Amino acid sequence: MIFRWFALVILTCSMPAVAAKESDHAADMAAGLALFKQDVRQILLDNCLKCHGGEQIKSGFDMATRHSLLRGGDHGPAITPGDADSSALYKHIAHVEKPFMPYRKDKLPDQAIAQIGRWINLGAPYDQPLIDVDKRTIKKGMQVTDKDRAYWAFAPLSDSSPPEIDDDHWSRGPIDRFVLHRLRQNKLTPNKTADRRTLIRRVYFDVIGLPPTPQQVEAFVNDPAPTGEAYAKIVDELLADKAYGERWARHWLDVVRFAESMGGEQDYNRPYAFAYRDFVIDALNDDMPFDQFVRWQLAGDEAAPMNRQALAATAFLTLGVLPTQLTEKEFESARYDQLDDMLQTTGSAFLGLTIGCARCHDHKYDPIPARDYYRLLSTFTTTIRSHVRFDDADEPEPIEYQKGKPQEAAKMADASIIQVSSEGWPNTPHHADGRGFPHFYPQTYQLNRGDVNQKQGIAEPGYLQVLERRGASAATWHVDPPAGARTSYRRTSMANWITDVDRGAGHLLARVIVNRLWQHHFGRGLVATPNDFGHQGTPPTHPELLDYLARQLIQHDWRLKPLHKMMLTSTVYMQNPANDEADRKIDPINTWLWRYTPRRLEAEAIRDAMLFVAGDLDHTMHGPGTLDETTKRRSIYFMIKRSELVPMMQLFDAPEALVSIGRRPSTTIAPQALAFMNSPQVRNCAAHFAARLTGSTRDAIDQAYHLALGRAPTEKETADATRFIEHQTASYGDNNTRRALTDFCQVLLSTNEFIYIN
Repeated sequence: MIFRWFALVILTCSMPAVAAKESDHAADMAAGLALFKQDVRQILLDNCLKCHGGEQIKSGFDMATRHSLLRGGDHGPAITPGDADSSALYKHIAHVEKPFMPYRKDKLPDQAIAQIGRWINLGAPYDQPLIDVDKRTIKKGMQVTDKDRAYWAFAPLSDSSPPEIDDDHWSRGPIDRFVLHRLRQNKLTPNKTADRRTLIRRVYFDVIGLPPTPQQVEAFVNDPAPTGEAYAKIVDELLADKAYGERWARHWLDVVRFAESMGGEQDYNRPYAFAYRDFVIDALNDDMPFDQFVRWQLAGDEAAPMNRQALAATAFLTLGVLPTQLTEKEFESARYDQLDDMLQTTGSAFLGLTIGCARCHDHKYDPIPARDYYRLLSTFTTTIRSHVRFDDADEPEPIEYQKGKPQEAAKMADASIIQVSSEGWPNTPHHADGRGFPHFYPQTYQLNRGDVNQKQGIAEPGYLQVLERRGASAATWHVDPPAGARTSYRRTSMANWITDVDRGAGHLLARVIVNRLWQHHFGRGLVATPNDFGHQGTPPTHPELLDYLARQLIQHDWRLKPLHKMMLTSTVYMQNPANDEADRKIDPINTWLWRYTPRRLEAEAIRDAMLFVAGDLDHTMHGPGTLDETTKRRSIYFMIKRSELVPMMQLFDAPEALVSIGRRPSTTIAPQALAFMNSPQVRNCAAHFAARLTGSTRDAIDQAYHLALGRAPTEKETADATRFIEHQTASYGDNNTRRALTDFCQVLLSTNEFIYIN
């Protein structure tokens, strides 16, 4: 009884507070309702409802009614009534949290954002649904429209011409006129041409990844021809050098996640994957048309079945990670993962699109429905990794391995064998072979949520609707396999679509590779996100120039070398790196290209340059790579084993080869300096570098500067170096000048000037 009385007292005492709270809530809801009627309803109707309850229900989020608003969507609750700051809806429209909304529009006006925030804080009341939900027609799945196709990356190439520039004494060619036009619009003054020593060092590293010799520098500096003429001759020589293919192949290997091991627990070697690397080097040196370069990587076994390079090119598809420990329950999901890796890399490398984001649902940002993803995926239904023995005089002979013994492939060392990706040949071994791992399934299904247990029908081959134009459909590019064919020719059909400029994806293919070339020459692409040309990527800074260069590529039969030369001989590229204060205030990150931006060399070029300066570089091309860090060959010939990456390469940001890398980071960390100070390989290079120096100490210093930096030392540098060498010689106690010179050479190799290009 006493407890009942106590509870009654507590309840009675709290009643005024409860009543007050109810009164406050009612007042808030009334104020919120007034705000909704006056402004918020129309803001939601104009900017949000179409995708979230009007025509579609993207991300499972329907705001047509207050009930569905409070329920939220695939990513959880959309609002917390009474707390706008913690509400996902508010964070997205306020651009506090991605994805920023409204999608594909500028940010809402600050006043509109504030009104929605206040409305949420007042409880987010509705007076009635935003739309008559009984009469609405929701489109099932994403609908790709002509408006989607009008987006800059998907639209046809524009017919842009270089702008006419008044009083133009700066431009050398069409690239310069496009750039100068934007510079003047932004009230920026471009820099003058760099001096010849700077230019030759820059272009040598850019094109072949090695420094010029002192003799080459002096020949260019003293060439009586005008700078433009003398420099163009250097560019032609470098593009014809075999080292060009080695330099630029490494850029492409980043994009295609090239590695020579399986990944996963055992990380077995793929001893013949190097043939793909050699194909890329040779294709670039031969200036293979880029559309053929693409076609062979997708379907070289069908396009040229008797060509060793064409077969090696197909390894592109199956370079990705493949786990070697699978249970029976994982067989099918592992196969879909492998297919996804093929498609994701194809999309990133060739089209600059994140196609893989549509595996579990329609793409959140780009017009790529899940059904398009699975249509594309079915292209690779029966594609597997195989090994063939290839003698140029005979047909390729597939190799049979003993079931369940992947290590067999790792032990073989027959130079006539390539890893290939094809159909109808024996698969490379896998640990689960003895338990029935099929390697492929005869059909690819569309999966709900990417779940192999939720199949929704067979996916028939097809392509991205947003990259089908002028009434084209999958049948436009379809090729029937010839009688008796071993393969399905689905990959040939895809290659037809992806290289078709008029009705397929060829215009985007051209834009993407042009942007990759620009990025490596200028440090950043015209599109700063080279693997994402979609809505989450960065739009081009110079869209007309990008399209102009893409059309130039196509008109030059898809050959890359003429495009390289056009970029390298532009005044834009030849600018000096002076950092003008007035221009820097307007454009601090050099978006509009008013200067040449200095940048650090990549790991491979740093190591190769050290070997070159030391006189140690072995120029032998092709063949199996190695994990031996003491090798004298170029760094592109390091074996890429996923579980045993070369420390020096990792230290300077070489990729891990798990996914496509469009642009490497360039970090600056203390261990990099420590490596130059303590690495046995650096010390060995310094010793061999020092052994090349002759004559007096002053002569040796002069030679060292010319070999390492392409210039003579200043008087101060000579004096400082002399004192350093004398001090080091004395410190060793045996008057050992050679050790002191080695110390000096190691210091030169450790300077920023050695690893940065101006």
